[in-house]
Amino acid sequence: MAFFDETRFRTAGRLHWLHSASTGMFVHLSVHRRRGTQAIDAAGILPAFRGVAMHDAWAPYDTYTEATHALCSAHALRELVAVTECGSGQARCAAYRSIDALLALKRAADAAHAACAERIADRLKAGELKALRTAVRDGVKATVARSSKTECKHNALFKRLHSRWDDYLRWVHDLDLPFDNNPAEQTIRMAKLRIKVSGSLRTLRGAQDFAAIRTYLATADRHGQNMLDVLSQAMRGRPWTPATT
Repeated sequence: MAFFDETRFRTAGRLHWLHSASTGMFVHLSVHRRRGTQAIDAAGILPAFRGVAMHDAWAPYDTYTEATHALCSAHALRELVAVTECGSGQARCAAYRSIDALLALKRAADAAHAACAERIADRLKAGELKALRTAVRDGVKATVARSSKTECKHNALFKRLHSRWDDYLRWVHDLDLPFDNNPAEQTIRMAKLRIKVSGSLRTLRGAQDFAAIRTYLATADRHGQNMLDVLSQAMRGRPWTPATT
């Protein structure tokens, strides 16, 4: 299981992108002028990845077909909340019902985890999945006219939930898989704070060095290492190296 994300990272007076790939024990951050497949290829992780790749619904990720893709349900929830705030009456109703079903499934998954159960109770799962599928279909119908930019956006959301059903709901059937992409977002949080404080990094080389240092420190932290200690080791020419077996 690996988590992927990207964020704006202003560098050398121009927009660049910080790309993140991470697992429970390893982190890789890289900076690139591009956001899409050129940058992902340069990072060299997703092109060779064969496991479950968790990310948002940004299209370039899906071009890597060797991986099994899982979409972040937290992103879907945020988009559904937006429909409840500015959608048409029927679309809002469909969004509320979708949210209720998703959250009921998440509570059931959390309860199953807490009880050390291997799966959600079949009857509950089937009922909530049926309710969610019906709500999503109603959302597609309610927005099919696509009469405004907002309605086009809402229609695209409901159609994506329908067409990517399995990818959004892998966590319902396999409790070892996560509901959201929070681990990926956590890996870029410090970098986003860095840009928020400074506004940008002056050179691409400096940004790349920053990403390399953060990769080293974040990985060390996930292995239970003290960050000051591993920095000291690196400065002495004996950098800490994680075990790979």
